[in-house]
Formats: sequence, C-alpha cells, structure tokens
Amino acid sequence: MSKLEKAKERLLSRPKGGIKMKNILEYKGYYTKIEFDADSKVLRGKIEGINDFVDFEAADISCIEEEFHSAVDDYLSFCKEVGKEPEKEYRGSFNIRISPELHKKLAYFAFKDGCSLNAEVEKAISIFVNNGSKGSIMKL
Repeated sequence: MSKLEKAKERLLSRPKGGIKMKNILEYKGYYTKIEFDADSKVLRGKIEGINDFVDFEAADISCIEEEFHSAVDDYLSFCKEVGKEPEKEYRGSFNIRISPELHKKLAYFAFKDGCSLNAEVEKAISIFVNNGSKGSIMKL
C-alpha cells in the first residue's frame, strides 16, 4: 500500500464529529511519542521506556514513521554488534509510591481476597486500564 493510499485510508477512517490525532507510534514492541519542535521546525521522537537514549527527527511529516523504524532497527543492530541484550520497554515490574493509608487498605483487600499484594495491585491496574478511565475504579 502506497503512502498516499495509507493517508487516504486514515482520513476516511476518522471518527465523525472530529479529528483524532495519533502521535504515538509502535514498532517491534517499542514506542515513541512524536512532538513538534517549533524552534527548529522539525518533528522529533525518542524510544520510550528504555534506559538508552535513542532519538530521531524529520523535517517532513511523511518521513517520521520511517525515521522511527530506522532508529529502532539501528538500536537493535548496535546492540547485536556490541553483544548487548536490547532493552525491552516493559519487563512487568516497577516500583510505586503510595500513601501508607492506601497501602494498608490494599493489603487488607489482598488478605481478604486470599492473594498477594502484587496480585491485588495488578487487578486494580487491570480494571483501570481495561476501563480506560480512572473514574471507573471503585473507591477502596
């Protein structure tokens, strides 16, 4: 499919009543958020969620996705060349800081449900993510 055909398809698939902008791209499990730099008049992005700094830019909007793909491919090639395991964005573990009160309530619910604190946190996050709105989470 040509770039023109892809653009036409995106235009025709927009929801009625407004334009929904897409500035998040995914490629090979890596993500980026495209931003416009008004000073230099270019679009910029960087691979998110990894410790290494890998960025890219394009002056032409039609090239930004290709530049992102190239940045990811270059990163993977570089890692292979130097014998380093490429970082993946999300390993499934992270640290959070919450109030002691909320921690206590969450531990109580985990105990009541017969599961670990991690399992209870995962359940709460899953509800949040799958419902897509923080307003839909029940108060603890």
